[in-house]
Amino acid sequence: MPHEHQHGACGCGSHADDAHQLPGEGVQDVLLGCIDHAGVEVLNERVRGSGARLLRAYDAREDESQCCESDVDEQLLLRIPFTGPVKLRALLLKSGPGDETPTQVHLYPNLTQPLDFEAANDGVPKPAQVVDSVALTRECVEYPLRASKFASVNSLTLFVPAASGGERVRLYYVGLRGEYFGPRAKAPTNIVYESAPQLKDHAKVGTETSQRLG
Repeated sequence: MPHEHQHGACGCGSHADDAHQLPGEGVQDVLLGCIDHAGVEVLNERVRGSGARLLRAYDAREDESQCCESDVDEQLLLRIPFTGPVKLRALLLKSGPGDETPTQVHLYPNLTQPLDFEAANDGVPKPAQVVDSVALTRECVEYPLRASKFASVNSLTLFVPAASGGERVRLYYVGLRGEYFGPRAKAPTNIVYESAPQLKDHAKVGTETSQRLG
């Protein structure tokens, strides 16, 4: 049954102190506005729409009044499309606590076919990167991504295979650090010019079977 979770707020800081951030890092490089939020898909979420709300403003990363829990087991699939290509540097994750923390997070950029749980558990296709040691903490932790694997990403799929002993996984916040290259270019419209219609160019009425519907 759908339900709300109300928990006291707890500090959610990065692994690195804000005063020691590298140039270009900070709120401005957390990719939120370039996510196609209407296209976000989540499988096995206990409350419909709760997974999409994980992708919120960086300043709201401490908020524990909203979370996403897995439903029938401890697995989750989250697909994040972007409005244009991005270069990803890090995954930000706030989860748990304790045994409701993911054991791993598998990351798949640019999948051409939707991923389901059977394929993900079989390891087909292989993830571009696996975050093996998700911290057992209530803080928001930043996990670096391999630059060569995430240099031009149009969509990112996250797979959580198991919880750290619990029956469900709980996530509070998902963020992505990186660089946005701009909106995806639209395909040009093909324009065909015809000088004048010719009788031979048109089929006789009643002799042509339509090959197109709609």
